[in-house]
Amino acid sequence: MLDIPPENEIGLNLLGLEPNHRPPHKADGGLIQATRAGKAVIVPSANADEAAQVPDAKVHAADNLLAVCAHLRGDAGLPRCTATPIPPSLASVPDLADVIGQAHARRALEIAASGGHNLLFIGPPGTGKTMLASRLPGILPPITHAEAMESAAIASLCGQDVAVALSRRPFRSPHHSASAVALVGGGSIPRPGEASLAHGGILFLDELPEFDRRVLESMREPIESGRILISRATRQAEFPARFQLVAAMNPCPCGYAGDASDRCRCSADQVARYRGRVSGPLLDRIDLQVEVPRLPISDWRDNGPRETSATVRSRVVQARQRALERAGTCNAQLDANALKHHAALGEAERALLERAVDRLGLSARAHQRILRVARTIADLAEVEPIGATHLMEAIGYRRLDRQATSAAA
Repeated sequence: MLDIPPENEIGLNLLGLEPNHRPPHKADGGLIQATRAGKAVIVPSANADEAAQVPDAKVHAADNLLAVCAHLRGDAGLPRCTATPIPPSLASVPDLADVIGQAHARRALEIAASGGHNLLFIGPPGTGKTMLASRLPGILPPITHAEAMESAAIASLCGQDVAVALSRRPFRSPHHSASAVALVGGGSIPRPGEASLAHGGILFLDELPEFDRRVLESMREPIESGRILISRATRQAEFPARFQLVAAMNPCPCGYAGDASDRCRCSADQVARYRGRVSGPLLDRIDLQVEVPRLPISDWRDNGPRETSATVRSRVVQARQRALERAGTCNAQLDANALKHHAALGEAERALLERAVDRLGLSARAHQRILRVARTIADLAEVEPIGATHLMEAIGYRRLDRQATSAAA
């Protein structure tokens, strides 16, 4: 009697991707494809509940190959599996109410969650950059069933906990020593990397300049396209990677440039070299660049009530819903044609944006990202036309652009 082992390549990979074959369309795994074709699937019993999560799937579970043969002969049918519902869960996600002060950063976090925008926190050590980033999952809209299926497919292939992938958006935080293969995927048999494991959720890169520059440059295409295509001599695989990039960095090598303590002794050249580890094209793709300053010690004793993640999440869900009803996607994914239609500006607002673009020397990509952020700010304000105040706030989040212009002057 041959038992069927509950291992990824046999069981879990039915829900995941199959890198040894042609890349399935839009991360569809074998089980999803079989379901669309009206076929039934037999999986190991240990994987039955996971496989049954696919809607309308005809899943049968077997403990050994003899049971499979008996089922195929019609001697003893295998029972059809039904899924145990996995409800959305934020039980282990820290609450935004834990963050003291940093109103500007909290506001940026809410905007990022509402529009799906990329976000960079810049500030000295210990000011709460990582703390803020770790609270983003708690204010994001709940994961949809379609997103959960794609996330579970990738998690399944990589041996991750599928139940977690089905219950909430992923939050991946690789160490800055990660290689390009670890981050975007690859290998002789192509496998997903952290960018794909973050699909539908957040990829958090702490200490951004400490990552190898070539590793960071490999992120540019996935940020734009939402997918990763890995080609090898004998095979090709395409993995989804529609993630929200959140990053954190110090302002200089010692970490204290611009701090009120005046502790920084870094030269201008040292600061420039440090920040130059993150290329302009990558920064161009980050919508919100936000300073997180050190708080005065008097603010540490603030014991007053602070907004919880649940309160902020309710506003985020409403703003995201406005965007979905308008364009069918979150604002961060609006293309150029959609921006013309859904983020049209009046004459005064257009002139304001053009002056800012000219003064800061912004690229066409940065121009579009400002429009997307302004669209989200207007959605949070529950107004349709984008006003000057929305544009000015969106422009204000291009901190590194403003800083580079000041240094050049």
